[in-house]
Amino acid sequence: MTQFNISLPPAVEEYLHQQISQGDYKNLEDYIYHLILEDQKRNTQEKLETMLIDGLDSGAPIPITEEWWQQKRAELVKKLP
Repeated sequence: MTQFNISLPPAVEEYLHQQISQGDYKNLEDYIYHLILEDQKRNTQEKLETMLIDGLDSGAPIPITEEWWQQKRAELVKKLP
């Protein structure tokens, strides 16, 4: 694992210790790890929402039929190595 050293103002350090003492986290590393995981989830969710909105704004809707899916599958198979 990689180690990082960071400097924090006393108020932030106190907040971190409060979060750990409440029992939700074992230690500072556990708390930071969970913060990073939550940030990754939030970023992924934002990207997904952006892609969905882009898809909705991409043009007139088309009917999705079994034939359409077959064509898409065939196109994807052609792209495989």
